[in-house]
Amino acid sequence: MSKQKLKIGKIINTHGIRGEVKILRITDFEERFTPGNEVIIAADQGDITLTIDSHRIHKGFDLITFKGYTNINKVEQWKGLNLFIDKNQATELEEDAYYYHEIIGCQVQTTEGETLGKVKEILSPGANDVWVVQRPGKKDLLLPYIEDVIKKVDTDTGIISVELMEGMLD
Repeated sequence: MSKQKLKIGKIINTHGIRGEVKILRITDFEERFTPGNEVIIAADQGDITLTIDSHRIHKGFDLITFKGYTNINKVEQWKGLNLFIDKNQATELEEDAYYYHEIIGCQVQTTEGETLGKVKEILSPGANDVWVVQRPGKKDLLLPYIEDVIKKVDTDTGIISVELMEGMLD
């Protein structure tokens, strides 16, 4: 049985010749890339668990090296692959905070019970996240993650109750 994993980023390129890789981060937890932490690469030949040796930020991207991988030739094969952590490594969140995997796929309905669609992705453009709801046969609905709109999130049932503001469905 495979362990449950949470996606934290993607290796988008190599950097230099000493085994450094450029990561597109999809986690809010910067400490995920602290040297000594373990990450998992889901490769064709199976999962590879690696220990982070170094981390720095360069031009808005995370650059990391792995213990035992000090050459571009050893890491180039991982370009385009996703980075994960074991679900047991997940940090406890404060109330009304959710992991992306808990929200994506949830059914969205109005407080009156009208089903709008399912959350297909989460955007982080600035002050607050925006939940993208895929609606059958219609344009995607963009819901800002604010108290006035998101009224109740039940991750156990997978249902999110919302109160739409005027003009949101246009």
